Amino acid sequence: MLELGVKFLISYFIGSLMGAMIVGRLRGGIDIRTMGSGNAGGTNALRTQGLFFALAVVIIDIGKGVIGAGIVPGLDVPYVATDPEVSRTWLTICCASAAVIGHVWPIYYGFRGGKGAATLIGTLIVLGPALIIGILLVWALVVGLSGYVGLASMTAATSLPIWLGVTRLPADQPLFIYSIGMALFIIYCHRANIQRMRAGNENRNTKMMVLRRTSANSTDEKP
Repeated sequence: MLELGVKFLISYFIGSLMGAMIVGRLRGGIDIRTMGSGNAGGTNALRTQGLFFALAVVIIDIGKGVIGAGIVPGLDVPYVATDPEVSRTWLTICCASAAVIGHVWPIYYGFRGGKGAATLIGTLIVLGPALIIGILLVWALVVGLSGYVGLASMTAATSLPIWLGVTRLPADQPLFIYSIGMALFIIYCHRANIQRMRAGNENRNTKMMVLRRTSANSTDEKP
């Protein structure tokens, strides 16, 4: 269990490296958590700092998911022997989860991070690359119809275990369980968005809508 615990922590620490904070520091100490929605994610970065800043943020946030799921499980850590009792598949799942958790609750930044969507995509590039296109299509469809980025993230995350349950069980049971856990986690991270949607005051990204709706209060929302 030592290997599992150490590699879980390594993935968590990598996940805690926030793209928004790294790019902000390189740009002269910008902290987007004090701007716009206050969220350290790609959408708030786009709204407050522009396309190239946001693109750099998303690349970093996706990349740490790739590293957490694709590199950390196979690391040869000094003084930590490979545990034959730990499944390599479940070790990878745990490391992927740790990277997403680190993104949401980063230890380096007072546990104030993003909402996990970009880093989750990074882990899925390793765990199930063939699933990425479908997830992105669902996300784009919901944003295009509703303008709600948060709703799109939740819907895309929820569609994954449904698809896996229909098409890949029982062969991909670990990935199915991971997808359920991540879907619930993404929904939890967007609980404020849910409350605003119920209250009727959630912001819309009208620029991404297929049928744009004119609203004086329209603006980008949190990722």
